[in-house]
Amino acid sequence: MFRASGAPARRYLTVPDGTAAGPPAPARVLCVQYLATGATQLPRQTFCPPRPMQRDRLYRLLQRTPDPAFALTTLGEIWGWNPAAERLTGIPAEEALHQPFVTLLQPCGPLGEPVDVSYCERAIRDGGVPSFDMQLRARDGQHVWLNVSVLVFEALRTSPAVVLHLGHDITASRRLRAAYEHMVQAARDIVQLAEEEPHLAPVSPLTDQEQRILRAFAEGHGPAQVARSLDISMQTLRNHLHHVNQKLGTHNRLEAVTHAQRRHFI
Repeated sequence: MFRASGAPARRYLTVPDGTAAGPPAPARVLCVQYLATGATQLPRQTFCPPRPMQRDRLYRLLQRTPDPAFALTTLGEIWGWNPAAERLTGIPAEEALHQPFVTLLQPCGPLGEPVDVSYCERAIRDGGVPSFDMQLRARDGQHVWLNVSVLVFEALRTSPAVVLHLGHDITASRRLRAAYEHMVQAARDIVQLAEEEPHLAPVSPLTDQEQRILRAFAEGHGPAQVARSLDISMQTLRNHLHHVNQKLGTHNRLEAVTHAQRRHFI
């Protein structure tokens, strides 16, 4: 079409994208602009203004990312799974793609909340979520941790919306923190025990035979076995236990063993 004067004429053509990598890409729209220059016509092809990122480009970007990265659909299914995610979890892409994320990896947030369909729907509705720590169960049953940044890509004509997660492996620091918290709790228990001991009421000391009896019970031996090992009768054993309960203020042999251990008698 020629036009001698005025604004240039525009026609819009739809051509196949032609890219084979990744999920099927939608058609790409090209703008063909014909500029009138007197008696001759010089065509010039230009891309239309930027549109939402095509899925094939997103898929290639995800595959090139060096850190673990994966994308989920609004149904919570795995749309993309890069090599770093394979190495971290031990699950290859051919087993991960199109599988429910929550079933395959049992993911959860820092407070134990599941990363499921509701999470994906909320992320897409809100246009994203703040970065957070996510726990995953790897193929070997071990738990791994990622700090993930979340990006949402809107739905296209032939592709669903996807929630992209770019992760950084923080498993080592998480395990170190868990070990530290365990040590802190153990220290608190020791301090609490030390504070309790001065408040124990004084009691009469136990005889050597009574200590041997309680030590044998603490090792898991039954009454008959204790009596045989000490070469005493069952009645004598019951008499010893009666005297021990009186001294310690206890009511049975389990309480007696526990109190004796706290007082360092055995």
